[in-house]
Amino acid sequence: MATVADSATATASGNAVLKTAITVAAGSTTEWYDFFVYSTAAALVFPRLFFPHDLSPFVAQIAAFSTFAVGFISRPFGGLLFGHFGDLFGRKIALVVALVSMGLGTALIGLLPTYATAGATAPLLLVLLRFIQGLALGGQWGGATLLAVESAPPRLRGYYGSFVQTGVPIGVVLANVVFIVAGAVMSPSAFESWGWRVPFLFSIVLVIIGFYIQFRLEESLEFRETRKERAKPAKAPRSPVFQAVLQHPGHIVLAGGAFIANCVCFYIAISYSMAYGTATLHISKFVILAAVMISNFLMMPILVFSGWLSDLFGRLGIFLIGAVLTGLWAFEFFPLLETGSTWLIIADITIEMGVISLMYGPQAALFAELFPVELRYSGASIGYQLGAVVGGGFAPIIATALYEQYQTSFAVACYMAAMCAVTFVCTLILVFTKKT
Repeated sequence: MATVADSATATASGNAVLKTAITVAAGSTTEWYDFFVYSTAAALVFPRLFFPHDLSPFVAQIAAFSTFAVGFISRPFGGLLFGHFGDLFGRKIALVVALVSMGLGTALIGLLPTYATAGATAPLLLVLLRFIQGLALGGQWGGATLLAVESAPPRLRGYYGSFVQTGVPIGVVLANVVFIVAGAVMSPSAFESWGWRVPFLFSIVLVIIGFYIQFRLEESLEFRETRKERAKPAKAPRSPVFQAVLQHPGHIVLAGGAFIANCVCFYIAISYSMAYGTATLHISKFVILAAVMISNFLMMPILVFSGWLSDLFGRLGIFLIGAVLTGLWAFEFFPLLETGSTWLIIADITIEMGVISLMYGPQAALFAELFPVELRYSGASIGYQLGAVVGGGFAPIIATALYEQYQTSFAVACYMAAMCAVTFVCTLILVFTKKT
């Protein structure tokens, strides 16, 4: 029979897990805020600020989205770098370095000269800092996820892991709130002159959160136990990245494929739809920003609910349902957006975020459980970032090019559905190779 002391210990342990999950979610939120501030700026102001004025709107938009893609290209390198050190020396220290790197890199974007001031140097510096953003984000996700998942009891890993995933929609909401407020309180000329810098400079908060995590949170219990084992003479550590790729290549590739649909559909919804809605459909940017903000706000509880469902019914089944529903909704997404109706646009993007959440909510626990503890940071990070660079980094560019070629959003919807099919197949294969 459980004693009062047992109950108190369990409660204390549960409170500690919740504290860890909420704290790393706060760091994840601010890091994703930094990443998405760039996404919004790339859609709204960067084409005019960092590239020659004689470029056509289409070419300038492609150029801006290309710098956006650089952050995705560097993410796998971040996964390799931080995964190596995170598996050898700890999730916490790797996460802290990633958070501080992102905070400083983003703040420096807010201090950059524009093309009118520095010429070609301006976009080159922008690309460099975007690369640093991607490098940091490539390491952040693994550290935050594993601190939460490895601190949770096995039966609640999906639930607590989903807290980290909420950093994405909260980051989107914060980024859009900043742009909406800035647009409301200052003139368009003032915003393009200096107002766009404020959201980037705000990211210095991330540095503060990084130091809080360093001094106030403990390393995950699973990692500490594994490190004790590795300290024995027969357990000398080898390169975790090398070992993960050598021992688990299939799971890494399948994890990347399972993440493609999530990335493609998410970034088309929050980034490409911004450019398409304002430039092609002539919808007010405040309508699109509000729709993205509201949909992501509602996405938060759905993510947690999806993670909880995966604890009850299994990660992979929930993932498969999400892939199917997201693929089907792709063919409704653009017709509703093209109505120009504010409420239909809000409903449209909200449903998109909801079906994506069925994949993204359980993902933290799913990816962590694919790999052993000693290789988990490396394996989960590489798989996640491979899916991100293939799926998310080029999604706005591909969507823009498809519309330019075929002059119909149906082509973009087919692209989204095809990526959902890839995710479905990869997840289905995981069903037969990993019982989760």
